[in-house]
Amino acid sequence: MTTKRALKPAPDWQSLGSPADLAAPDRLAHEIVTARRDLMPSVNLIMSAGLDADATLRALELFKDSLTTVGDVNRDPRVAIARCQAENA
Repeated sequence: MTTKRALKPAPDWQSLGSPADLAAPDRLAHEIVTARRDLMPSVNLIMSAGLDADATLRALELFKDSLTTVGDVNRDPRVAIARCQAENA
C-alpha cells in the first residue's frame, strides 16, 4: 500500500507545492500555471501589472475563464488588465 505524501507549501505562485498558504490571487495564478505551464508569461504579466489584490484576482479570473471561451478578448492578458484598471478608476 502506497501512502501519498503531503505537498510542501509553495513559497510563491510560480513554485511547485501546495498553494494552500498563498493569498487568493497567488493561489489562482498557481492553479493556472500548474495546469498549463505554457501560460506562465501571461500570468506573470497579470501578476506584475501593479494592480491591487482584488483587481489582480479579477484579471486572473477573466483570463482563466477566457481559456475555455472561443473568441474571448480577455485571453490577451493586457485586455484583462486594462479592464480591471478601468473598473478601479
